[in-house]
Amino acid sequence: MKTIIITGAGSGMGQATAIRLSQNSSNRLILVGRTKSNLESTLSMLNNPSQHFIFSMDVRDSHAWKNNLRFVNAETLNISAVFANAGIGGENHYGENDRWDDIISTNLTGTYATIMEALPYLTKSSEEFKHIVITSSCLARFGVPNYTAYCTAKTGLLGLTKALAVELAAQKILVNAICPGWVETDMAKAGIQMLADRTGKDYKNEFDQQMSYVPLQRISQPDEIAAMVEFLMSGKQNSMTGQGIDINNGSYMI
Repeated sequence: MKTIIITGAGSGMGQATAIRLSQNSSNRLILVGRTKSNLESTLSMLNNPSQHFIFSMDVRDSHAWKNNLRFVNAETLNISAVFANAGIGGENHYGENDRWDDIISTNLTGTYATIMEALPYLTKSSEEFKHIVITSSCLARFGVPNYTAYCTAKTGLLGLTKALAVELAAQKILVNAICPGWVETDMAKAGIQMLADRTGKDYKNEFDQQMSYVPLQRISQPDEIAAMVEFLMSGKQNSMTGQGIDINNGSYMI
């Protein structure tokens, strides 16, 4: 049995990925998030919920990582993959209430801590190839006004992906990032509502406006992202590492 760590598992892409991966009975999942009730809700949706674990914690907290992994006796769990997905969004504005530190530390430092705390267990996995998948964003590809912290953090995650891919290649740990665009999650809905409030539009009109900027004029579903994460961890290919994979309905094209 393989164990896969998923952060940000209480909703959205993390939840969808947990549901999809649990359909394989040989996968044991460690679901990580800040809100225990959300994690419990995700757990209830999984196949064989009793074989999975939940960690209610802040991904930036290295001590919580150590304590939780020790508590579940992680040495025995064959941890073979990590989906470092946890993050927060929204604007930041310079000044007394600037969210810069919180956004950077959660999205970038929290991802780094997740991977570093899981790494000793990944290296001991019995699987020939191990996998790390990092959630970046299409906002790592282009700028958006008032999203300086978010764009910076998500761009930094692409640098982290490349550096780790080289560093861990000899240990057969493949490291890749996904760069989603609009995905139908609570975070995306909140972002669209904020734009609607600013422009005086209702939600539907603002949603339609945002979709008009996207070549395919649609929003991705969380399970589409989950399918990509599942593929990257599946072992169906073992040549892809250090890549930022754009999955955003054509919002960004190389």
